Amino acid sequence: MIDWTDEQQTLRKNMVDLGEKLGVGHIERDQAGEFDRSAWDLVRATGLLGLPFDQDHGGLGADLLTTMYVLEGLGQSCRDGGFNFSVSTHMVSTGVALQRFGSKALKAKYLPKVCDGSAIGAHAITEPDAGSDMMAMRTTAKPDGDFFVLNGSKAFVSNGPIAGMYVVYALTGKPGSPAAITAFLVDSDTPGLQRGKPVAKMGLRTSPLCELFLDDCRVPKENVVGGVGSGFLVLDHVMKWEILASFVINLGEMQHRYESCVDYARQRKQFGQPIGSFQSVSNKIVDMRIGVETSRKWLYDTAAKLVRRENVTTDIAMTKLVVSEANVASAMAAVQVFGGYGYLAEYGMEKELRNAVAGPIYSGTSEVQRQRIAAMVGL
Repeated sequence: MIDWTDEQQTLRKNMVDLGEKLGVGHIERDQAGEFDRSAWDLVRATGLLGLPFDQDHGGLGADLLTTMYVLEGLGQSCRDGGFNFSVSTHMVSTGVALQRFGSKALKAKYLPKVCDGSAIGAHAITEPDAGSDMMAMRTTAKPDGDFFVLNGSKAFVSNGPIAGMYVVYALTGKPGSPAAITAFLVDSDTPGLQRGKPVAKMGLRTSPLCELFLDDCRVPKENVVGGVGSGFLVLDHVMKWEILASFVINLGEMQHRYESCVDYARQRKQFGQPIGSFQSVSNKIVDMRIGVETSRKWLYDTAAKLVRRENVTTDIAMTKLVVSEANVASAMAAVQVFGGYGYLAEYGMEKELRNAVAGPIYSGTSEVQRQRIAAMVGL
């Protein structure tokens, strides 16, 4: 168990206090598929977006564990799961990539925008025919004087319709080699870059998604992130952070969901007694509690190992599996505990279930994580 300092607890409390304001109107926004700009402005004012980044660029200089602790508070207090997802995507997709791999000039130009949220960040990795198989990527980047010329398309770009900058991954070498991929920082107004229309989806509807099209998109060579051919290393680092940051938000959501079910099971009566007295109901809630505590342990233990620069390849895969699948189970149990009210849109439980279903898919599917773990044990 981590003993959080007074400063860390204050950061967390401030985030929890703000979270209730951020979630106002979340059901209506979910139905409309609408990103909340006013909530974004509130978050910008708190400094949350700059938590893990250098103070020289407007960040707060917090470590990974502190950042996760605060993001967990966001998930616990803000009921707009799509908005929460957009926050973590912004921080990790561009900010973490730049912090670790960006040149001094690139950091000076773009990290302040990440920290103050003046330009929303996104990354473009997945392609229509290349999802989890990054080696099947077809988008190319060819050198032309002081520029690279990018051609191709990307799919499932979270924050895509609202982003001011993207980290785009493209081929600069022979397909099939990890050293063939390079990451580029691309401004949204770069000629040749075109965003598709927002795509309707099952859950996380308040976090907009779109395709990205690159047609002779000229990007300055100085906008290469981490050097030519290092895109796989950039993405590997970013994905570790993405799993820890996005799923610790899910942990906060699971904690809130569990507490809501406990309260409801104590108050709701059927056949003359609280429904929590029925074993079939109480067992669901106990399993929710186990899911919360197991997820918390995996998330923070793995983060601590990453901070110590230990190999976390297997730990990250296990963490992603444990938390994403526990979140789906938790959301399903909550709908069942609340019964008919859980099924109604106005209570928000069905929305949380729809949101949770995305977890075993994004950031590497559950199937890919299991294959990775199997490979690590020699199978």
